Amino acid sequence: MKLLAITSCPNGIAHTYMAAENLQKAADRLGVQMKIETQGSIGVENEFSEKDIQEADGIIIAADKTVNKDRFNGKKLLVVGVQDGIRKPEQLIKKIMSKDVSVYQSNSGTSYDSKIDKKENPIYRHLMNGVSYMIPFIVVGGLLIAIALTLGGDKTPGGIVISDDSFWKKIEMIGGASFTFMIPILAGFIAYSIADRPGLAPGIIGGYIAATGSFYGSEAGAGFLGGIIAGFLAGYVALAIKKVKVPKAIQPIMPIIIIPVLSSLIVGLAFIFVIGAPVAKVFEVLTTWLAGMQGSSSLLLALILGAMISFDMGGPVNKVAFLFGSAMIGEGNYEIMGPIAAAICIPPIGMGVATFLSKRKFRQAEREAGKAAFTMGLFGITEGAIPFAAQDPLRVIPSIMVGSMTGSVIAMLGNVGDRVAHGGPIVAVLGAVDNVLMFFIAVITGVIVTAIMINLLKKDVEPENETVNEEETKIVQHETFEKEKEIQKLTDITSLDLIDIDITGETRDNVIDEMIQKFDNNGLLSSKEAFKKAILDRENESTTGIGMNIAIPHGKSNSVKKPAVAFGIKPVGVEWNSLDGTAAKLIFMIAVPKQSEGNEHLKILQMLSRKLMDETFREQLLTVKTKEEAYHLLDEIK
Repeated sequence: MKLLAITSCPNGIAHTYMAAENLQKAADRLGVQMKIETQGSIGVENEFSEKDIQEADGIIIAADKTVNKDRFNGKKLLVVGVQDGIRKPEQLIKKIMSKDVSVYQSNSGTSYDSKIDKKENPIYRHLMNGVSYMIPFIVVGGLLIAIALTLGGDKTPGGIVISDDSFWKKIEMIGGASFTFMIPILAGFIAYSIADRPGLAPGIIGGYIAATGSFYGSEAGAGFLGGIIAGFLAGYVALAIKKVKVPKAIQPIMPIIIIPVLSSLIVGLAFIFVIGAPVAKVFEVLTTWLAGMQGSSSLLLALILGAMISFDMGGPVNKVAFLFGSAMIGEGNYEIMGPIAAAICIPPIGMGVATFLSKRKFRQAEREAGKAAFTMGLFGITEGAIPFAAQDPLRVIPSIMVGSMTGSVIAMLGNVGDRVAHGGPIVAVLGAVDNVLMFFIAVITGVIVTAIMINLLKKDVEPENETVNEEETKIVQHETFEKEKEIQKLTDITSLDLIDIDITGETRDNVIDEMIQKFDNNGLLSSKEAFKKAILDRENESTTGIGMNIAIPHGKSNSVKKPAVAFGIKPVGVEWNSLDGTAAKLIFMIAVPKQSEGNEHLKILQMLSRKLMDETFREQLLTVKTKEEAYHLLDEIK
């Protein structure tokens, strides 16, 4: 089976690529060919060709922003949020493999399975589409203004001022111009998400009117609230006009003239005469209230924002808080984004520091993930903490929430401001943060709180030495180094003694014991128990019964002296929870030393997978009469 997948998140950074990675790993485990197109902040990567789409058996879109689906007309299409791509990749692939996904028809508006549609919140998806396109304008504007003030500003009693004849004044003006596009772009791409291209122009025009109070006699515009309202209004108006049946002669000009013109007029006039002034008043009151927050009220806001940012680490709750802070930047209130900027980086940095402080609490893989999380935190990517939260949510999520809330409150008390819609030390280094010292105090304190709390809550992990002592491990590694040669074909790592054409075990575990005994009899293991644990741990992750009467149990362990494969035939089959429900008759057990797991393990699996897809070859194996005959056939696997 060949599948395609697209991943995309509002920021186009971490979630986009985490979903892609998890989907690819799941496809590999399930034996499915998959090509993944990422639509991240740097644009489209690994884009599908027409041939890719023609050959695909189905498409998965895991995205929190609108993805154009027209090219997938006539294909099975499943659309979900990007979080499902991260957390449920196998379920999505299995759903596509089943008959429970509808075929996309672009002219009928059927875009994906109705069951998934009911679960997904379209309002959130449309809003996040607008936010994803708005963020670059805030980042560019904020950074350019911050750089101009830092390098070209003069301190005066009224604050930092740039002289009108300075080069840096031009840089500040470019930054200001970027800010003016923020609300029109937000509104335009909300409308685009709802009604496709016909909604873009009325959305941008409506957003501009919403941001410009002079249209409806207000000193201040309707701000980001008005932009959101304009975007949704333009989108649904354009969608309604789009559905009106018109003569064929008029259809070609509907998307480029009729829909944009009528939608723009309706939205513009609605804002000028009805919506604009009341929304502007509400937004003005909200901005004044936030700007006047002091004492306990400002601390409560900081606590709420810190908790929201860390609760789902880049998910919907996080994005609501982030959008709120970003909108305040456009209104000149930087002290809302300041606490958010501190809270954003605390979860990943805190988890990274936690792994550095106590190795007894984390396995080797988690310690490696800690290094990556720490680095991601420096660049303000909250999603770096997700792997830890996914494995241990009851301990990790409270710890990072308390840390982020602590940092957010300290930043609020320290009047930390942030001129850019982003967080982490990177924005401080680039000069976008006011009161840098308090910013770092807030971050460091929050990180310490998170690291200490998680280490107090977590228990020590079991030793990973798998009962093999240090001296034995050194001997095993030395033997492996001396004896291992490059594997060119399967018979390089198997022998007649590792082949059994009449397995007697009646259950999966019996068969596993029988085949492990063959490894032990041939001196390939230093501990049968440790290797069996590795095999069963892998089975517990997901079955190695790949279907077509084949099972490939495999284990990576320090107790394995060198790579080897045992082959067994169970003529009547044994239940293995195979993906297609067939009993396992052809069983290949792979044993790989822990220290060589990277290349050898994958190479052996690749050899087997390619050859075992051949039905004729499988039938030949099932009919062998002697070990020698089986060995001769296995010699073809290379």
